[in-house]
Amino acid sequence: MAKQKPQMNAMMRQVQQMQSEMLAAQEALASETIEATSGGGMVKAVVSGSGELREVIISPEVVDPEDIEMLQDLVVAAVGEALREAEARKSAALGGATGGLDLDKFGLGGLLG
Repeated sequence: MAKQKPQMNAMMRQVQQMQSEMLAAQEALASETIEATSGGGMVKAVVSGSGELREVIISPEVVDPEDIEMLQDLVVAAVGEALREAEARKSAALGGATGGLDLDKFGLGGLLG
């Protein structure tokens, strides 16, 4: 039993270090911005690295009252691409903080935000 206590302490220190690194990565992601465009740059979506939609910019030339569906599709495409890129960056940043450990396997996936 005495041998397990030092191992448990070492494991707890590793978990605390990993948690600290994940928090730092999450804070860095929240301040990062990702932009994606559609329609040849006519629609631009800006999201935070944590996936929060910050801004949608629509060029006046793409606004056609006769074709609202096209504009809607362009907005969805730009926002979707920005969110996919944010998720990829989040996975890369937080994966590095966890050393590639699959937290979902241990029921800890919620720690990733």
